[in-house]
Amino acid sequence: MFATMASADTAGGAGDARPQNPDSEDSQDERPALHTRNRPLLTIGVMAATIMHILDTTIANVAVPHMQASLGATADTITWVLTSYIIASAVAIPLTGWLSDYFGSRRLFLWAVFGFVVASMLCGMATSLNEMVAFRLMQGVAGAFIAPLSQTLMMDINPKSRQANAMAMWGMGVMIGPILGPVVGGWLTEYYNWRWCFYVNVPIGIACFAILWALLPSHDKRVRRFDLFGFTMLATALGAFQLMLDRGQTLDWFESWEVRIEGIVMLIAAWMFVIQMATSKEPLFDRRIFSNRNLMTGLFFMAVNGVLMTAVLALLPPMLQTLYNYPVLTTGLMLMPRGIGIFVSMGIASRLIVRGTDPRMLMGAGLLIAAWSLHQMSGWTLDMGSTPFIVTGLVQGLGFGLIFVPLNMLAFATLPTPLRTEGASLTNLFRNLGGSAGISMVTVLLARNVQINHMELGENITSDSINAVDPGMASALGSIGDTVTAMLDAAVNEQALMISYLNDFKLMMFLTLAALPLLFLLKLPPKQGANRAEPHVAFE
Repeated sequence: MFATMASADTAGGAGDARPQNPDSEDSQDERPALHTRNRPLLTIGVMAATIMHILDTTIANVAVPHMQASLGATADTITWVLTSYIIASAVAIPLTGWLSDYFGSRRLFLWAVFGFVVASMLCGMATSLNEMVAFRLMQGVAGAFIAPLSQTLMMDINPKSRQANAMAMWGMGVMIGPILGPVVGGWLTEYYNWRWCFYVNVPIGIACFAILWALLPSHDKRVRRFDLFGFTMLATALGAFQLMLDRGQTLDWFESWEVRIEGIVMLIAAWMFVIQMATSKEPLFDRRIFSNRNLMTGLFFMAVNGVLMTAVLALLPPMLQTLYNYPVLTTGLMLMPRGIGIFVSMGIASRLIVRGTDPRMLMGAGLLIAAWSLHQMSGWTLDMGSTPFIVTGLVQGLGFGLIFVPLNMLAFATLPTPLRTEGASLTNLFRNLGGSAGISMVTVLLARNVQINHMELGENITSDSINAVDPGMASALGSIGDTVTAMLDAAVNEQALMISYLNDFKLMMFLTLAALPLLFLLKLPPKQGANRAEPHVAFE
Protein backbone atom coordinates (compact mmCIF):
# COMPACT_ATOMS: atom_id res chain seq x y z
CA MET A 1 0.00 0.00 0.00
CA PHE A 2 1.10 3.53 -0.62
CA ALA A 3 0.93 6.35 1.87
CA THR A 4 -1.13 9.44 1.12
CA MET A 5 0.81 12.12 -0.75
CA ALA A 6 0.75 15.58 0.75
CA SER A 7 1.56 17.51 -2.40
CA ALA A 8 -0.01 19.44 -5.25
CA ASP A 9 0.00 16.18 -7.16
CA THR A 10 -3.22 15.21 -5.40
CA ALA A 11 -5.02 18.49 -6.02
CA GLY A 12 -8.65 18.60 -7.02
CA GLY A 13 -9.93 16.42 -4.19
CA ALA A 14 -8.60 13.19 -5.67
CA GLY A 15 -8.24 10.42 -3.15
CA ASP A 16 -4.81 8.84 -2.78
CA ALA A 17 -3.46 5.53 -1.70
CA ARG A 18 -4.97 4.42 1.57
CA PRO A 19 -2.48 4.10 4.41
CA GLN A 20 -1.86 0.74 5.91
CA ASN A 21 -3.76 -0.20 9.04
CA PRO A 22 -3.96 -3.21 11.27
CA ASP A 23 -7.03 -4.59 9.51
CA SER A 24 -7.15 -8.25 8.74
CA GLU A 25 -5.32 -9.68 5.72
CA ASP A 26 -8.68 -10.68 4.27
CA SER A 27 -9.95 -7.10 4.08
CA GLN A 28 -6.63 -5.82 2.78
CA ASP A 29 -6.78 -8.28 -0.10
CA GLU A 30 -10.01 -6.61 -1.28
CA ARG A 31 -8.71 -3.06 -0.88
CA PRO A 32 -7.42 -1.37 -4.05
CA ALA A 33 -3.88 -0.03 -4.11
CA LEU A 34 -5.26 3.46 -4.82
CA HIS A 35 -8.50 5.00 -3.62
CA THR A 36 -10.69 7.50 -5.48
CA ARG A 37 -14.01 9.12 -4.58
CA ASN A 38 -15.79 8.03 -7.79
CA ARG A 39 -14.31 4.96 -9.40
CA PRO A 40 -16.94 4.54 -12.21
CA LEU A 41 -16.51 8.13 -13.41
CA LEU A 42 -12.72 7.90 -13.20
CA THR A 43 -12.87 4.66 -15.20
CA ILE A 44 -14.81 6.48 -17.93
CA GLY A 45 -12.20 9.23 -18.04
CA VAL A 46 -9.29 6.78 -18.16
CA MET A 47 -10.88 4.63 -20.87
CA ALA A 48 -11.80 7.67 -22.98
CA ALA A 49 -8.18 8.83 -22.86
CA THR A 50 -6.97 5.32 -23.79
CA ILE A 51 -9.34 4.95 -26.75
CA MET A 52 -8.51 8.48 -27.93
CA HIS A 53 -4.82 7.60 -28.01
CA ILE A 54 -5.25 4.16 -29.59
CA LEU A 55 -7.58 5.51 -32.29
CA ASP A 56 -4.89 7.92 -33.41
CA THR A 57 -2.56 5.06 -34.34
CA THR A 58 -4.85 4.24 -37.30
CA ILE A 59 -7.38 7.07 -37.73
CA ALA A 60 -5.04 9.12 -39.93
CA ASN A 61 -4.10 6.24 -42.25
CA VAL A 62 -7.06 6.65 -44.60
CA ALA A 63 -6.59 10.45 -44.70
CA VAL A 64 -2.98 10.34 -45.91
CA PRO A 65 -3.80 10.92 -49.62
CA HIS A 66 -5.87 13.99 -48.70
CA MET A 67 -3.08 15.30 -46.46
CA GLN A 68 -0.59 14.88 -49.28
CA ALA A 69 -2.47 17.35 -51.47
CA SER A 70 -3.09 19.86 -48.68
CA LEU A 71 0.47 19.82 -47.34
CA GLY A 72 2.22 19.76 -50.71
CA ALA A 73 4.04 16.51 -49.95
CA THR A 74 5.14 13.68 -52.21
CA ALA A 75 4.04 10.05 -51.98
CA ASP A 76 7.35 9.17 -50.29
CA THR A 77 7.50 12.03 -47.78
CA ILE A 78 3.86 11.94 -46.66
CA THR A 79 4.49 8.58 -44.95
CA TRP A 80 6.46 10.49 -42.30
CA VAL A 81 3.11 11.64 -40.91
CA LEU A 82 2.60 8.04 -39.78
CA THR A 83 6.25 7.12 -39.16
CA SER A 84 6.98 10.11 -36.90
CA TYR A 85 4.14 9.17 -34.55
CA ILE A 86 5.26 5.52 -34.34
CA ILE A 87 8.91 6.38 -33.69
CA ALA A 88 8.14 9.05 -31.08
CA SER A 89 5.78 6.71 -29.23
CA ALA A 90 8.27 3.81 -29.25
CA VAL A 91 11.12 5.99 -27.95
CA ALA A 92 9.05 7.64 -25.20
CA ILE A 93 7.27 4.57 -23.76
CA PRO A 94 10.32 3.29 -21.80
CA LEU A 95 10.44 6.61 -19.93
CA THR A 96 7.01 6.05 -18.36
CA GLY A 97 8.20 4.24 -15.24
CA TRP A 98 10.95 6.70 -14.32
CA LEU A 99 8.83 9.80 -15.05
CA SER A 100 5.94 8.34 -13.05
CA ASP A 101 8.25 7.80 -10.06
CA TYR A 102 9.87 11.22 -10.34
CA PHE A 103 6.85 13.45 -11.00
CA GLY A 104 4.07 11.22 -9.70
CA SER A 105 1.67 9.18 -11.81
CA ARG A 106 -1.13 11.75 -11.47
CA ARG A 107 0.92 14.65 -12.75
CA LEU A 108 2.39 12.63 -15.63
CA PHE A 109 -1.03 11.38 -16.72
CA LEU A 110 -2.50 14.91 -16.68
CA TRP A 111 0.41 16.30 -18.67
CA ALA A 112 0.16 13.41 -21.16
CA VAL A 113 -3.53 14.07 -21.86
CA PHE A 114 -2.99 17.83 -22.02
CA GLY A 115 -0.03 17.46 -24.39
CA PHE A 116 -1.93 15.01 -26.59
CA VAL A 117 -4.89 17.38 -26.96
CA VAL A 118 -2.68 20.38 -27.76
CA ALA A 119 -0.64 18.36 -30.27
CA SER A 120 -3.84 17.06 -31.91
CA MET A 121 -5.15 20.61 -32.33
CA LEU A 122 -1.83 21.71 -33.85
CA CYS A 123 -1.87 18.72 -36.25
CA GLY A 124 -5.28 19.83 -37.49
CA MET A 125 -3.95 23.35 -38.04
CA ALA A 126 -0.72 22.30 -39.81
CA THR A 127 -0.05 24.00 -43.15
CA SER A 128 3.13 22.20 -44.21
CA LEU A 129 4.65 18.75 -43.98
CA ASN A 130 7.39 19.94 -41.62
CA GLU A 131 4.80 21.32 -39.20
CA MET A 132 2.72 18.15 -39.40
CA VAL A 133 5.70 15.89 -38.69
CA ALA A 134 6.81 18.06 -35.74
CA PHE A 135 3.31 18.06 -34.23
CA ARG A 136 2.93 14.31 -34.79
CA LEU A 137 6.19 13.80 -32.90
CA MET A 138 4.70 15.78 -30.00
CA GLN A 139 1.50 13.76 -30.20
CA GLY A 140 3.43 10.47 -30.20
CA VAL A 141 5.48 11.42 -27.13
CA ALA A 142 2.42 12.53 -25.16
CA GLY A 143 0.36 9.51 -26.22
CA ALA A 144 3.14 7.07 -25.32
CA PHE A 145 2.51 7.58 -21.60
CA ILE A 146 -1.29 7.21 -21.75
CA ALA A 147 -1.52 3.46 -22.44
CA PRO A 148 0.85 2.16 -19.69
CA LEU A 149 -0.43 4.67 -17.12
CA SER A 150 -4.06 3.83 -17.86
CA GLN A 151 -3.38 0.09 -17.66
CA THR A 152 -1.63 0.46 -14.31
CA LEU A 153 -4.34 2.74 -12.98
CA MET A 154 -7.12 0.33 -13.95
CA MET A 155 -5.44 -2.35 -11.84
CA ASP A 156 -4.61 -0.03 -8.95
CA ILE A 157 -8.09 1.47 -8.42
CA ASN A 158 -9.78 -1.95 -8.41
CA PRO A 159 -9.56 -4.69 -5.76
CA LYS A 160 -8.19 -8.05 -6.84
CA SER A 161 -11.63 -9.56 -7.34
CA ARG A 162 -12.42 -6.88 -9.95
CA GLN A 163 -9.07 -6.68 -11.74
CA ALA A 164 -10.03 -9.24 -14.39
CA ASN A 165 -13.05 -7.13 -15.31
CA ALA A 166 -10.90 -3.99 -15.29
CA MET A 167 -8.36 -5.57 -17.64
CA ALA A 168 -11.18 -6.74 -19.90
CA MET A 169 -12.51 -3.20 -20.11
CA TRP A 170 -9.05 -1.74 -20.75
CA GLY A 171 -8.32 -4.43 -23.33
CA MET A 172 -11.53 -3.63 -25.21
CA GLY A 173 -10.30 -0.09 -25.75
CA VAL A 174 -6.84 -1.21 -26.83
CA MET A 175 -8.05 -3.95 -29.19
CA ILE A 176 -11.11 -2.22 -30.67
CA GLY A 177 -9.38 1.14 -31.17
CA PRO A 178 -7.33 0.07 -34.23
CA ILE A 179 -10.46 -1.43 -35.80
CA LEU A 180 -12.57 1.71 -35.31
CA GLY A 181 -9.76 4.04 -36.43
CA PRO A 182 -10.08 3.54 -40.20
CA VAL A 183 -13.89 3.64 -40.01
CA VAL A 184 -13.99 6.90 -38.03
CA GLY A 185 -11.14 8.40 -40.07
CA GLY A 186 -12.77 7.48 -43.37
CA TRP A 187 -16.13 8.91 -42.32
CA LEU A 188 -14.63 12.19 -41.05
CA THR A 189 -12.47 12.57 -44.16
CA GLU A 190 -15.30 11.85 -46.58
CA TYR A 191 -18.02 13.97 -44.98
CA TYR A 192 -15.97 16.72 -43.31
CA ASN A 193 -12.22 17.17 -43.73
CA TRP A 194 -9.05 15.21 -42.93
CA ARG A 195 -8.25 17.82 -40.25
CA TRP A 196 -11.18 16.53 -38.20
CA CYS A 197 -9.26 13.28 -37.69
CA PHE A 198 -7.23 15.37 -35.24
CA TYR A 199 -9.78 17.97 -34.12
CA VAL A 200 -12.07 15.20 -32.85
CA ASN A 201 -9.58 14.61 -30.02
CA VAL A 202 -10.01 18.11 -28.60
CA PRO A 203 -13.50 17.88 -26.99
CA ILE A 204 -12.88 14.30 -25.87
CA GLY A 205 -9.51 15.24 -24.40
CA ILE A 206 -10.89 18.24 -22.52
CA ALA A 207 -13.59 16.08 -20.90
CA CYS A 208 -10.98 13.44 -19.99
CA PHE A 209 -8.68 16.06 -18.48
CA ALA A 210 -11.49 17.47 -16.31
CA ILE A 211 -12.39 14.02 -14.94
CA LEU A 212 -8.75 13.11 -14.28
CA TRP A 213 -8.05 16.45 -12.59
CA ALA A 214 -10.96 15.92 -10.19
CA LEU A 215 -10.55 12.24 -9.37
CA LEU A 216 -7.13 10.91 -10.33
CA PRO A 217 -5.08 9.54 -7.40
CA SER A 218 -1.31 9.08 -7.46
CA HIS A 219 1.39 6.79 -6.16
CA ASP A 220 4.13 8.09 -3.92
CA LYS A 221 7.05 9.69 -5.69
CA ARG A 222 10.17 7.57 -5.73
CA VAL A 223 13.27 9.60 -6.55
CA ARG A 224 15.95 7.65 -8.36
CA ARG A 225 18.78 8.57 -10.70
CA PHE A 226 17.95 8.78 -14.38
CA ASP A 227 20.03 6.40 -16.48
CA LEU A 228 20.74 8.81 -19.35
CA PHE A 229 23.17 6.50 -21.14
CA GLY A 230 20.82 3.52 -20.92
CA PHE A 231 17.89 5.55 -22.23
CA THR A 232 19.98 6.99 -25.05
CA MET A 233 21.02 3.52 -26.18
CA LEU A 234 17.48 2.16 -25.95
CA ALA A 235 16.02 5.17 -27.79
CA THR A 236 18.67 4.83 -30.51
CA ALA A 237 17.96 1.11 -30.92
CA LEU A 238 14.19 1.64 -31.08
CA GLY A 239 14.45 4.58 -33.46
CA ALA A 240 16.82 2.72 -35.79
CA PHE A 241 14.59 -0.37 -35.69
CA GLN A 242 11.47 1.60 -36.60
CA LEU A 243 13.28 3.48 -39.37
CA MET A 244 14.61 0.20 -40.76
CA LEU A 245 11.12 -1.31 -40.84
CA ASP A 246 9.58 1.80 -42.37
CA ARG A 247 12.24 2.46 -45.01
CA GLY A 248 13.14 -1.14 -45.79
CA GLN A 249 10.33 -1.89 -48.23
CA THR A 250 10.91 1.34 -50.17
CA LEU A 251 14.68 0.86 -50.39
CA ASP A 252 14.68 -2.91 -51.06
CA TRP A 253 15.90 -3.70 -47.56
CA PHE A 254 19.53 -4.70 -47.17
CA GLU A 255 20.30 -3.86 -50.78
CA SER A 256 20.36 -0.28 -49.47
CA TRP A 257 23.22 1.10 -47.38
CA GLU A 258 20.76 3.23 -45.41
CA VAL A 259 18.89 0.16 -44.19
CA ARG A 260 22.16 -1.65 -43.48
CA ILE A 261 23.41 1.25 -41.36
CA GLU A 262 20.11 1.42 -39.48
CA GLY A 263 20.33 -2.32 -38.76
CA ILE A 264 23.93 -2.06 -37.54
CA VAL A 265 23.11 0.94 -35.32
CA MET A 266 20.14 -0.94 -33.86
CA LEU A 267 22.23 -4.00 -32.97
CA ILE A 268 25.08 -1.98 -31.43
CA ALA A 269 22.77 0.26 -29.40
CA ALA A 270 20.67 -2.69 -28.21
CA TRP A 271 23.78 -4.60 -27.10
CA MET A 272 25.12 -1.57 -25.20
CA PHE A 273 21.73 -1.13 -23.52
CA VAL A 274 21.79 -4.76 -22.36
CA ILE A 275 25.31 -4.30 -20.92
CA GLN A 276 24.21 -1.10 -19.18
CA MET A 277 21.16 -2.84 -17.69
CA ALA A 278 23.36 -5.66 -16.36
CA THR A 279 26.12 -3.50 -14.86
CA SER A 280 24.60 -0.14 -13.83
CA LYS A 281 23.85 0.46 -10.16
CA GLU A 282 20.64 2.31 -11.07
CA PRO A 283 19.51 1.12 -14.53
CA LEU A 284 16.60 2.54 -16.51
CA PHE A 285 14.38 -0.39 -15.51
CA ASP A 286 14.34 -2.13 -12.15
CA ARG A 287 16.20 -5.40 -12.70
CA ARG A 288 13.63 -7.31 -10.64
CA ILE A 289 11.31 -7.02 -13.64
CA PHE A 290 13.57 -9.20 -15.78
CA SER A 291 13.64 -11.98 -13.22
CA ASN A 292 9.84 -12.23 -13.29
CA ARG A 293 9.08 -15.23 -15.48
CA ASN A 294 5.43 -14.34 -16.07
CA LEU A 295 6.18 -10.83 -17.28
CA MET A 296 9.03 -11.94 -19.54
CA THR A 297 6.84 -14.63 -21.11
CA GLY A 298 4.03 -12.09 -21.33
CA LEU A 299 6.27 -9.74 -23.31
CA PHE A 300 6.76 -12.37 -25.99
CA PHE A 301 3.02 -13.05 -26.11
CA MET A 302 2.40 -9.30 -26.40
CA ALA A 303 4.73 -9.14 -29.40
CA VAL A 304 2.94 -12.10 -31.03
CA ASN A 305 -0.42 -10.49 -30.27
CA GLY A 306 0.81 -7.26 -31.86
CA VAL A 307 1.94 -9.13 -34.96
CA LEU A 308 -1.37 -10.97 -35.38
CA MET A 309 -3.71 -8.09 -34.63
CA THR A 310 -1.88 -5.36 -36.51
CA ALA A 311 -0.78 -7.46 -39.49
CA VAL A 312 -4.29 -8.75 -40.14
CA LEU A 313 -5.69 -5.22 -39.97
CA ALA A 314 -2.94 -4.04 -42.33
CA LEU A 315 -3.69 -6.76 -44.90
CA LEU A 316 -7.50 -6.81 -44.98
CA PRO A 317 -8.37 -3.22 -46.04
CA PRO A 318 -6.22 -3.17 -49.21
CA MET A 319 -7.27 -6.75 -49.97
CA LEU A 320 -10.98 -5.92 -49.72
CA GLN A 321 -10.62 -2.73 -51.74
CA THR A 322 -8.23 -4.03 -54.42
CA LEU A 323 -9.41 -7.57 -55.06
CA TYR A 324 -13.08 -7.33 -54.05
CA ASN A 325 -13.72 -3.66 -54.96
CA TYR A 326 -15.38 -2.70 -51.68
CA PRO A 327 -15.43 1.07 -50.93
CA VAL A 328 -13.56 2.47 -47.92
CA LEU A 329 -16.53 2.81 -45.57
CA THR A 330 -17.86 -0.64 -46.45
CA THR A 331 -14.40 -2.08 -45.83
CA GLY A 332 -14.34 -0.49 -42.38
CA LEU A 333 -17.79 -1.82 -41.55
CA MET A 334 -16.77 -5.33 -42.62
CA LEU A 335 -13.97 -5.21 -40.04
CA MET A 336 -16.41 -4.35 -37.25
CA PRO A 337 -17.46 -7.96 -36.43
CA ARG A 338 -13.87 -8.55 -35.31
CA GLY A 339 -14.38 -5.84 -32.69
CA ILE A 340 -17.71 -7.36 -31.64
CA GLY A 341 -16.02 -10.72 -31.14
CA ILE A 342 -13.30 -9.11 -29.02
CA PHE A 343 -15.89 -7.28 -26.92
CA VAL A 344 -17.88 -10.47 -26.24
CA SER A 345 -14.95 -12.78 -25.50
CA MET A 346 -13.21 -10.31 -23.18
CA GLY A 347 -16.35 -10.11 -21.08
CA ILE A 348 -16.59 -13.90 -21.02
CA ALA A 349 -12.90 -14.30 -20.18
CA SER A 350 -13.06 -11.91 -17.23
CA ARG A 351 -16.07 -13.75 -15.75
CA LEU A 352 -14.45 -17.16 -16.19
CA ILE A 353 -11.24 -15.98 -14.51
CA VAL A 354 -13.19 -14.63 -11.53
CA ARG A 355 -14.93 -18.00 -11.23
CA GLY A 356 -11.64 -19.87 -11.05
CA THR A 357 -10.90 -20.93 -14.62
CA ASP A 358 -7.19 -21.33 -15.30
CA PRO A 359 -6.19 -18.27 -17.41
CA ARG A 360 -3.70 -20.41 -19.31
CA MET A 361 -6.53 -22.62 -20.57
CA LEU A 362 -8.37 -19.55 -21.83
CA MET A 363 -5.24 -18.33 -23.61
CA GLY A 364 -4.74 -21.75 -25.20
CA ALA A 365 -8.35 -21.78 -26.39
CA GLY A 366 -7.94 -18.27 -27.77
CA LEU A 367 -4.77 -19.18 -29.66
CA LEU A 368 -6.44 -22.25 -31.18
CA ILE A 369 -9.52 -20.24 -32.21
CA ALA A 370 -7.34 -17.53 -33.75
CA ALA A 371 -5.27 -20.16 -35.59
CA TRP A 372 -8.43 -21.83 -36.90
CA SER A 373 -9.76 -18.49 -38.19
CA LEU A 374 -6.45 -17.83 -39.97
CA HIS A 375 -6.65 -21.32 -41.48
CA GLN A 376 -10.12 -20.45 -42.81
CA MET A 377 -8.76 -17.18 -44.22
CA SER A 378 -6.02 -19.07 -46.06
CA GLY A 379 -8.78 -20.83 -48.05
CA TRP A 380 -10.59 -17.71 -49.30
CA THR A 381 -11.39 -17.37 -53.01
CA LEU A 382 -11.92 -14.42 -55.34
CA ASP A 383 -15.54 -15.28 -56.14
CA MET A 384 -16.95 -15.45 -52.60
CA GLY A 385 -19.33 -12.96 -51.02
CA SER A 386 -19.05 -10.91 -47.82
CA THR A 387 -20.23 -13.64 -45.40
CA PRO A 388 -16.84 -15.37 -44.95
CA PHE A 389 -15.21 -12.02 -44.08
CA ILE A 390 -17.84 -11.28 -41.44
CA VAL A 391 -17.96 -14.77 -39.90
CA THR A 392 -14.17 -15.22 -39.85
CA GLY A 393 -13.71 -11.75 -38.37
CA LEU A 394 -16.19 -12.50 -35.58
CA VAL A 395 -14.49 -15.82 -34.76
CA GLN A 396 -11.04 -14.26 -34.85
CA GLY A 397 -12.18 -11.51 -32.50
CA LEU A 398 -13.42 -14.15 -30.07
CA GLY A 399 -9.96 -15.74 -30.11
CA PHE A 400 -8.08 -12.46 -29.64
CA GLY A 401 -10.27 -11.52 -26.67
CA LEU A 402 -9.65 -14.85 -24.94
CA ILE A 403 -5.90 -14.24 -25.30
CA PHE A 404 -5.66 -10.62 -24.20
CA VAL A 405 -7.42 -10.56 -20.82
CA PRO A 406 -5.74 -13.67 -19.28
CA LEU A 407 -2.41 -12.53 -20.73
CA ASN A 408 -2.57 -9.16 -18.98
CA MET A 409 -3.66 -10.78 -15.73
CA LEU A 410 -0.89 -13.40 -15.73
CA ALA A 411 1.82 -10.98 -16.90
CA PHE A 412 1.23 -8.83 -13.79
CA ALA A 413 0.12 -11.63 -11.47
CA THR A 414 3.44 -12.01 -9.65
CA LEU A 415 4.78 -8.48 -10.23
CA PRO A 416 5.03 -6.23 -7.14
CA THR A 417 2.68 -3.23 -7.23
CA PRO A 418 5.48 -0.58 -7.36
CA LEU A 419 6.80 -2.19 -10.56
CA ARG A 420 3.49 -2.23 -12.41
CA THR A 421 4.04 1.00 -14.32
CA GLU A 422 7.42 -0.13 -15.63
CA GLY A 423 5.94 -3.51 -16.49
CA ALA A 424 3.03 -1.85 -18.30
CA SER A 425 5.41 0.34 -20.30
CA LEU A 426 7.32 -2.77 -21.44
CA THR A 427 4.18 -4.72 -22.40
CA ASN A 428 2.87 -1.79 -24.43
CA LEU A 429 6.29 -1.31 -26.03
CA PHE A 430 6.51 -4.95 -27.08
CA ARG A 431 2.96 -4.89 -28.44
CA ASN A 432 3.83 -1.84 -30.56
CA LEU A 433 7.12 -3.36 -31.73
CA GLY A 434 5.34 -6.59 -32.63
CA GLY A 435 2.78 -4.61 -34.60
CA SER A 436 5.45 -2.69 -36.51
CA ALA A 437 7.45 -5.83 -37.23
CA GLY A 438 4.30 -7.69 -38.25
CA ILE A 439 3.26 -5.04 -40.77
CA SER A 440 6.74 -5.02 -42.31
CA MET A 441 6.90 -8.82 -42.39
CA VAL A 442 3.59 -9.36 -44.17
CA THR A 443 4.18 -6.43 -46.53
CA VAL A 444 7.57 -7.74 -47.60
CA LEU A 445 6.30 -11.29 -48.06
CA LEU A 446 3.28 -10.02 -49.96
CA ALA A 447 5.38 -8.03 -52.43
CA ARG A 448 7.92 -10.79 -53.00
CA ASN A 449 5.36 -13.59 -53.23
CA VAL A 450 3.41 -11.63 -55.84
CA GLN A 451 6.48 -11.66 -58.09
CA ILE A 452 7.16 -15.36 -57.51
CA ASN A 453 3.52 -16.36 -57.96
CA HIS A 454 3.19 -14.24 -61.10
CA MET A 455 6.19 -15.94 -62.63
CA GLU A 456 4.96 -19.44 -61.73
CA LEU A 457 1.42 -18.78 -62.96
CA GLY A 458 2.67 -17.14 -66.14
CA GLU A 459 4.67 -20.24 -67.02
CA ASN A 460 1.44 -22.26 -67.11
CA ILE A 461 -0.35 -19.97 -69.57
CA THR A 462 0.07 -21.78 -72.87
CA SER A 463 -2.09 -22.74 -75.82
CA ASP A 464 -2.87 -25.98 -73.98
CA SER A 465 -4.30 -24.18 -70.94
CA ILE A 466 -6.20 -21.52 -72.94
CA ASN A 467 -8.26 -22.86 -75.83
CA ALA A 468 -9.53 -19.55 -77.18
CA VAL A 469 -6.17 -18.05 -78.11
CA ASP A 470 -2.51 -18.96 -78.32
CA PRO A 471 -0.61 -16.54 -76.04
CA GLY A 472 2.50 -17.00 -78.16
CA MET A 473 0.66 -15.68 -81.24
CA ALA A 474 -0.92 -12.65 -79.52
CA SER A 475 1.70 -10.26 -80.89
CA ALA A 476 0.66 -11.15 -84.42
CA LEU A 477 -2.91 -9.95 -83.78
CA GLY A 478 -1.96 -6.27 -83.41
CA SER A 479 -4.07 -4.18 -81.02
CA ILE A 480 -6.42 -7.08 -80.36
CA GLY A 481 -3.45 -9.19 -79.32
CA ASP A 482 -2.22 -6.43 -77.02
CA THR A 483 -5.64 -6.27 -75.38
CA VAL A 484 -5.71 -10.03 -74.90
CA THR A 485 -2.20 -9.97 -73.42
CA ALA A 486 -3.15 -7.15 -71.02
CA MET A 487 -6.25 -9.06 -69.91
CA LEU A 488 -4.24 -12.21 -69.31
CA ASP A 489 -1.61 -10.28 -67.37
CA ALA A 490 -4.29 -8.61 -65.22
CA ALA A 491 -5.86 -12.00 -64.45
CA VAL A 492 -2.47 -13.46 -63.53
CA ASN A 493 -1.68 -10.44 -61.31
CA GLU A 494 -5.00 -10.82 -59.53
CA GLN A 495 -4.46 -14.50 -58.88
CA ALA A 496 -0.83 -13.95 -57.82
CA LEU A 497 -1.88 -11.24 -55.35
CA MET A 498 -4.65 -13.42 -53.92
CA ILE A 499 -2.27 -16.35 -53.41
CA SER A 500 0.20 -14.01 -51.69
CA TYR A 501 -2.46 -12.84 -49.24
CA LEU A 502 -3.39 -16.45 -48.48
CA ASN A 503 0.28 -17.29 -47.85
CA ASP A 504 0.52 -14.45 -45.34
CA PHE A 505 -2.56 -15.73 -43.49
CA LYS A 506 -1.10 -19.23 -43.39
CA LEU A 507 2.21 -17.92 -42.01
CA MET A 508 0.37 -16.11 -39.20
CA MET A 509 -1.51 -19.33 -38.43
CA PHE A 510 1.79 -21.17 -37.92
CA LEU A 511 3.10 -18.31 -35.76
CA THR A 512 -0.01 -18.55 -33.57
CA LEU A 513 0.40 -22.29 -33.10
CA ALA A 514 4.13 -21.88 -32.35
CA ALA A 515 3.25 -19.69 -29.35
CA LEU A 516 1.22 -22.46 -27.66
CA PRO A 517 4.14 -24.18 -25.84
CA LEU A 518 4.99 -20.92 -24.06
CA LEU A 519 1.83 -21.29 -22.00
CA PHE A 520 3.71 -23.82 -19.85
CA LEU A 521 6.13 -21.07 -18.77
CA LEU A 522 3.32 -19.04 -17.19
CA LYS A 523 2.50 -19.81 -13.57
CA LEU A 524 -0.42 -19.00 -11.34
CA PRO A 525 0.28 -16.94 -8.20
CA PRO A 526 -0.60 -18.46 -4.81
CA LYS A 527 -4.03 -17.63 -3.47
CA GLN A 528 -3.94 -15.59 -0.32
CA GLY A 529 -6.09 -14.09 2.37
CA ALA A 530 -9.80 -14.04 1.71
CA ASN A 531 -9.21 -15.38 -1.75
CA ARG A 532 -8.56 -18.84 -0.30
CA ALA A 533 -12.26 -19.20 0.21
CA GLU A 534 -13.14 -17.74 -3.18
CA PRO A 535 -13.17 -19.66 -6.44
CA HIS A 536 -11.20 -17.04 -8.36
CA VAL A 537 -7.46 -16.59 -8.85
CA ALA A 538 -5.66 -13.97 -6.77
CA PHE A 539 -3.57 -11.79 -9.03
CA GLU A 540 -0.86 -10.37 -6.86
